[in-house]
This record gives sequence, structure tokens and C-alpha cells, in this order.
Amino acid sequence: MNFRRLIISVTLAWLTVFVFLPHLLLVGTSVMTPNPDHLVVWPVTLDSFEKVFTPLYFSVFWHSLELAAIATVICLMLAYPFAWILSTFNSRTQALLLFLLILPFWTNSLIRTYAIKILLGKKGLVNATMINLGIIDEPIQLLYTEFAVIFGLVYLLLPFMVLPLYSSFDKMDKSLLEAGRDLGAGTVQRFRHIILPLTMPGIVSGSLIVFLPAMGMFYIADLLGGAKNLLLGNVVKNLFLVARDWPMGAAFSVIMMLMMALMLLLYVQANRLVSRKGGLHDSNL
Repeated sequence: MNFRRLIISVTLAWLTVFVFLPHLLLVGTSVMTPNPDHLVVWPVTLDSFEKVFTPLYFSVFWHSLELAAIATVICLMLAYPFAWILSTFNSRTQALLLFLLILPFWTNSLIRTYAIKILLGKKGLVNATMINLGIIDEPIQLLYTEFAVIFGLVYLLLPFMVLPLYSSFDKMDKSLLEAGRDLGAGTVQRFRHIILPLTMPGIVSGSLIVFLPAMGMFYIADLLGGAKNLLLGNVVKNLFLVARDWPMGAAFSVIMMLMMALMLLLYVQANRLVSRKGGLHDSNL
């Protein structure tokens, strides 16, 4: 019992010092007044949150949302069938494919981003291949575009979408599909009424894991997107380090925290919905 209390106390102390207090300082900074000499000073004000919704900042915020949402949807479209197919293999093949999926994580993401930059350059592999195949006559601009940013986000974040979906498919009761087939349900009906509801927690958790980091990966926009394709992480970085407007940067960070809380709420609701349907299924049996 003493050991259990010790572990709980150490965990709570860790969370308080490294999670709760930093978030509390962030919220407190967001309502302070910026000062070039002291970073933040009194009095308390909500001006930073009002500036977030001015046309200048809101356009950047909305553009960042669009890029992150597009990258999340593409990751979902690629990862969903891959995770389904992965769950149908035997355990040895699954282990091998998961190993190959995680293998790129052994290399720093910044190095992989520079590799993408080389691939998409005017003298890179993509342009050279299309010229050799006769698709284009001269190199096209792929770098410093929205396409490059989305490509980089999808490449780096796709495994984070695959793993939650694979977990949902792996836990799914395959006998429900056989029962639906015996009762005359078609492929679309089985997907809509069985597969999709049971994998909804994986969809929500994968989208959560991909969407929010996609908004904050400022080095992707710096290296691949250029000045016109900024992510929210670029705005926060510039506000803290360049403009030295800490309250404004903290306000954007607080908004991202609220978005994370909202998506976590959606994840909990999706889990409850699946559990409820599972309970109804068991009671009907």
C-alpha cells in the first residue's frame, strides 16, 4: 500500500510540475499585456484573444486549419484500407508490416523533411521522372506550395493514423460481419452498420493525433511551404521568438488546447457510442 501511494504521489507531482503548472502559466500569459522589456506586465486584458479573430491573424488561422484538415483526411483515406488489410494477415506478417511502418521513425523527422525537399525540387526525382516519361516538358514548381506542405504532413503523420485504426480493426469481432452476411446485408450495409461504428474510436483518435500536430509542425511549412503557406505553429513561433508578443502567442496556444479538449470529448463520445451498441448487441443475444 505504501508503494502504491508513493507511485501515485510521484505521478501526481510530475503531472503538476510538468503539465498543470506550464498550462496554467500559458493561460495566465495569454491574458497579460505585452511589454518589450519585461515580455508581459499587468493589467489583465483579453486583447490578445480579440486579435486572434482580426482578419490578418484569422486568415492565417483558417489557412492552417484547412491544410491540417486536408492532411488529416488524406491520411484517413490512405490509412483506413491499409489498416483493414493489415488486420487480415497472420500475426507474423502483421508484425513485419508494422515494423516497416515504424522504421522511418528511426530517422529524425527534420532529416526526412530535407529528403522530401530534394525529391520535390525542380531537379529532384519527381520532376526528373515526369520529364523522362514525357508527362511534362520542363520542371514544375512543387516546392513552396500547399501541395508540398500537405505532402510533407501526410508523409510524417500517416503512421499515427494507421496505428489507432489497426487497433480498432484488430479488436473488432469478425463474427459480426459473418452474421451480417448471413442475414443478407450487402458490402455497403456491413460497412455502414458494423465496420464504421466499431472503428469510429480509431478514426477519432487517429484524426486527433494527426490534426493537432499538423497545425503545429512549423518546420514543415518553413522548409516546404514558403512564406504563403504558414501553419499555426509558425505563427506561434514568430510571436514568441520574433515579435516577442508572448500574450498573443499564448492565446493561440490556448485555442489549440481548447481544440484538443474538444476532440478528446468527441473521442470519449465515440467510445461511449460503440460501448452502448455493443451492450445492446449482447442484450439482444
